[in-house]
Amino acid sequence: MVRLAMVWLGLVAVVVVGRLLQPAWNVTPCTAVALVAGAVFPWPLVAASVPLAGLAVSNLILPGYGSVAMAAIVFVASAWPVCLSGLVRSGRPLGIAAGALVSSVVFFLVTNLAYWWLSNDYPHTLAGVGACFVAAVPFFRWMPVGDVVWSLALTTALAAIGHRFAASARQSVSAAAAAVGRLPE
Repeated sequence: MVRLAMVWLGLVAVVVVGRLLQPAWNVTPCTAVALVAGAVFPWPLVAASVPLAGLAVSNLILPGYGSVAMAAIVFVASAWPVCLSGLVRSGRPLGIAAGALVSSVVFFLVTNLAYWWLSNDYPHTLAGVGACFVAAVPFFRWMPVGDVVWSLALTTALAAIGHRFAASARQSVSAAAAAVGRLPE
């Protein structure tokens, strides 16, 4: 349980630091963290709390979303990749990359559609929604690349850490078994 708490805190910290270091390019680890959290934590609500906590903490410094409704939509769109945890659990790089790409596209579509609907910046017409999406493309340009790179890097790092913990645990069990075997009967 302590290890899971450490992983939770570490993943939240990755979101916070990643968002604060370069929000202009939209190459943040939020999607990767949501994907990994979904694979690591057996409870979906705990997994979803990881990217949500990271967003909440980093939003104390970053500019707001303009409305509570828009903030809620961004939070939901950032947490839903937890549902794609099977792609990460498979361990296949192609599945992990696919999960990251799908998450990027869904985030782009949902948040920009919501922005168009909730703001008065664009007319509420088909031409208005088209203009909104065209204006958003520069913000999306690097997002899928960042989501894939972050997802592959984070899953690789956590797999390496997991193997290290597993090897350490096996050594501890072997040492304990050896000690028990040396005890007089």
